[in-house]
Amino acid sequence: MRKLIILLIVLIVLLVAVDRVAVSGVQRDIANRIAAASDLSGTPTVTIEGIPFLTQAIAGRYQEVRFDLGTLTYNSVKVENLSGAAYDVRAPLADVIQNKAQIVAGRVSVRGTLSRSTVDRFAPRGVKIGGTGDTLTASGEVNLGVTKVKFTADMRVELVDGGIRVTAEKVNGMPAKAAGLLSYTIPLKAKLPFDVKVTGVKTVPAGLEITAEASDVPLRG
Repeated sequence: MRKLIILLIVLIVLLVAVDRVAVSGVQRDIANRIAAASDLSGTPTVTIEGIPFLTQAIAGRYQEVRFDLGTLTYNSVKVENLSGAAYDVRAPLADVIQNKAQIVAGRVSVRGTLSRSTVDRFAPRGVKIGGTGDTLTASGEVNLGVTKVKFTADMRVELVDGGIRVTAEKVNGMPAKAAGLLSYTIPLKAKLPFDVKVTGVKTVPAGLEITAEASDVPLRG
């Protein structure tokens, strides 16, 4: 009985070791594919969720593959902390071994941040973007006819065709009808990784957080 227990322990250790070696190799392969899909100069960090890995590998289907792309720039807009996950990744083991292109993610979700300094960079002259916590504000001094006026305002963000619209509301120090002088659009027209479509934007302490998704995404070698 003791020998059998020892044998079982050894087998478990070997299986765990093989599992970890295998997951490392597949993570490396998928990382290279994500780098190619995202036009990265380096290799992203990739983690395949779920244990045991070998069960997923043999089935050729991975429930969740998480990745970290770092900071990328699109149409002069810097997106920081760009990360996300690929779900229901269909990757037959033979295709992975032979580096074939038949690897597809059922859905890809991406999240990133536009820092307050990036949001401020696109603001009109005289408009300074700030805020605390989850509130985006603006203040400064702009020309209103021949007069310079000082103002403060809360800023609302929303998705529009071609970018993120930052609109002034609750303006103090100038007529409400002049609020358009403070409003502007951050261009975000270029394609994000995996051709994901931006589906949401919200104000966060760091700036603006965007979310994006795509379906049936190929991860080519």
